[in-house]
Amino acid sequence: MLRTLCFVTGNASKLAEVSAILATSGIKIQSRALDLPELQGNIEDISKHKAKQAAEAIGGPVLVEDTCLCFNALKGLPGPYVKWFIKGVGHEGLEPVLFQGRTDGKIVPARGLARFGWDPIFEYKGQTYAEMDKAVKNSISHRFKALEMLRKWMEAHV
Repeated sequence: MLRTLCFVTGNASKLAEVSAILATSGIKIQSRALDLPELQGNIEDISKHKAKQAAEAIGGPVLVEDTCLCFNALKGLPGPYVKWFIKGVGHEGLEPVLFQGRTDGKIVPARGLARFGWDPIFEYKGQTYAEMDKAVKNSISHRFKALEMLRKWMEAHV
């Protein structure tokens, strides 16, 4: 039975964690850093491609690891590209900041021109968004309120 694995990583922290986790298993870890091109795609395809390339380069069995960090608010991003996101925006850049605007109203039979989304059926103070002058809608809408929060946040943090 194979008792030694070549863990392909250049990340000393990953190596330390893997070694610590497997320390009592009797499996010994050797490591080797390889600069492998990263395939784009889902985590499964990326990991399989990485393992195949590493095994060919090493000439035998390897252990590879790839991780994902997926934010539901970002529809799964950065996913397997988290390493590159952190390099580009830092840890703070991966903290989603949500700006949620709300305008209370009611759903009514459609009125006004159907130019945008659900504007004809959302009524606020007697008028649907579709019936309002665009400047009026843009001064009271949920979108305005969220963007106003964004503007204030950026003034304070950027």
